[in-house]
Amino acid sequence: MSATAVTPDPLQLVVGDEELLVERAVRAALDAARAVDASADLTRVRVTDLTPPELAELVSPSLFAEGRVIALEAAQDAGKEIADTVIAYAKAPADGITLVVVHSGGGRSKAAKELPAALRKAGAVVVECPKITKATEREAFVRNEVRTAGGKIDPEGIAVLIDSVGTDLRELAAAASQLVADSGGKIDADEVRRYHRGRAEVTGFAVAEKAVAGDRAGALEALRWAMQTGVPHVLVADALADSVRTIARVSAAGRADPFQLAGKLGMPPWKVKKAQGQSRGWDSPGLAEAMSVVALLNADVKGVAADADYALERAVLRIVAIHGRR
Repeated sequence: MSATAVTPDPLQLVVGDEELLVERAVRAALDAARAVDASADLTRVRVTDLTPPELAELVSPSLFAEGRVIALEAAQDAGKEIADTVIAYAKAPADGITLVVVHSGGGRSKAAKELPAALRKAGAVVVECPKITKATEREAFVRNEVRTAGGKIDPEGIAVLIDSVGTDLRELAAAASQLVADSGGKIDADEVRRYHRGRAEVTGFAVAEKAVAGDRAGALEALRWAMQTGVPHVLVADALADSVRTIARVSAAGRADPFQLAGKLGMPPWKVKKAQGQSRGWDSPGLAEAMSVVALLNADVKGVAADADYALERAVLRIVAIHGRR
């Protein structure tokens, strides 16, 4: 144990379902335990895989007092007996053990729903990990990732990075860290484009941008590049859906200043402005039909279709065709 090591909090509650943030919270608990005891290990187990006696044994003190971190996952699925066992333990946690209760915030049973409040009352340290869904939250995440890595990024750089990499937090975090390392810390849009130029050409967003513009050849070429370079089918489908839905939302909001619409729609101004330009090639019936196409595609790439490659190509061609009918 180092002179500066602090005994980790014995009871921690991680609330939310943003996977990357939850993973980091559990990792932080393990790091804190290993700062005190380098041999501390991590055990992860779902509440549905435990009986109350098994849970009691899991959190019982070791004869040799080794440090342990127990991550009790999916606590929102806990039944009354398991929830009561967790609460009873929380009132008198064992030395050398860190219990991390991971809970989505919801719950199937009354006991599961009330568990977070009971743990808070017992003195649990709470780490909030809400799902990041809004554009502004995603931008704030990128900004913080860059800052944590020791760099600084301007608003346009954030927009270009998200547009190039996509919305997956793990990929955004990795890209932010790499950019700080490669750029010396100061990042702008040109810096992002320089390091992601090749990648941006084969993301799902590139496919979507060509498709909603009615560029048949460009969309098919981008799609084939994406497939050849291993871009997951679901990411391409998500990008197509995001583009169509964004155009539909911006079109429905009427013509207005992008900065005024941004706050109303919960989107960054650059995205509103881009969608306004794209919307000139669409009318309401066409957008409604395109929405049906991307909804069907979502199911296809998640297992309904026998051939996901074909399902993507068919969806792209249909969107291009719908655009061309206007």
